[in-house]
Amino acid sequence: MSQRVRTGPGSSERALSAAYDTALLDLDGVVYAGGVAITHAVESLAVAGGGGMRLAYVTNNALRTPDAVAAHLTELGIPTDADEVITSAQAVARLISEQVPAGSRVLVIGGDGLRVALRERGLEPVESADDEPVAVVQGYGGPDLAWGRFAEAAYAVARGVPWFASNTDLTIPSARGIAPGNGAAVEVVRIATGAEPQVAGKPLPPMHRETILRTGAKRPLVVGDRLDTDIEGAFNGDVDSLLVLTGVTDGAQLLAAPPRHRPTYVDADLRGLLTGQPEVTASGDGFRCGGWTARAGVGRLELDGDGGALDGLRALCAAAWTAAGDGTCGLDGGKALARLGW
Repeated sequence: MSQRVRTGPGSSERALSAAYDTALLDLDGVVYAGGVAITHAVESLAVAGGGGMRLAYVTNNALRTPDAVAAHLTELGIPTDADEVITSAQAVARLISEQVPAGSRVLVIGGDGLRVALRERGLEPVESADDEPVAVVQGYGGPDLAWGRFAEAAYAVARGVPWFASNTDLTIPSARGIAPGNGAAVEVVRIATGAEPQVAGKPLPPMHRETILRTGAKRPLVVGDRLDTDIEGAFNGDVDSLLVLTGVTDGAQLLAAPPRHRPTYVDADLRGLLTGQPEVTASGDGFRCGGWTARAGVGRLELDGDGGALDGLRALCAAAWTAAGDGTCGLDGGKALARLGW
């Protein structure tokens, strides 16, 4: 894998839906939030898919089964089959199956998505640490997951049972705001036991492997809203990525991104699949995109010009990432971002 140090967003003369064969789309914060479709998502995906791009939905949320996710997407106006959905539950179930005998009992702390994925791999889900499980698996269980489930995991892990986690996202977007994710629940068991789980989900390799195995993608584009899962996962898999600004990432976080969190492309929402991406060029001591020029000043990022806000953000990314090199940009970008409304 090549460890690329990206110094600015990339460009594409062709629409991204034509330049890549498969879009590996995150769900929460990209396609929907709190179960409601994000603005422009339904129409954009219909056009991209109708033009020949394969659409695959890749989520770290292990709560729901692929059938349930596909049904929900179809209800939102995005016709989807279950085999077009790849979950961290599937990735962690494969990881467990490679380390324990077929038919083994696995203690489940989470929802139906985990149970279905384990059965798919020939494993038996159980509910108690006293059921003699040979592994413990923990995934997002939703807001109604009982506190006692964490104790059940802790009892088994403390006895030396191997512990697996579907993912460690600390937060998850909801219709009411940002809620605790599976990573927060994993911390509860970690604190109680001092143990460390094996993790399958984005940004780690087991999830990327699961996605490629199930989609057969040759030239994939990862599409996500999180730098530390979607974009880092693309970096680890050495594939290109599109960050959409409909989820948890804001402009300041993007400018401060270290190399593994720098997306290939940046756009407002999924309409970015349907267009090319403008070039960011060196201009004097700065970087130009559209009508904007950004440069690294003394202690802060500077922005001159006018035009589309996204072009200004792309120019700022180039200035910030170039100044940071293989580190994190510490320059203040607040004033420049405020000009763009970010």
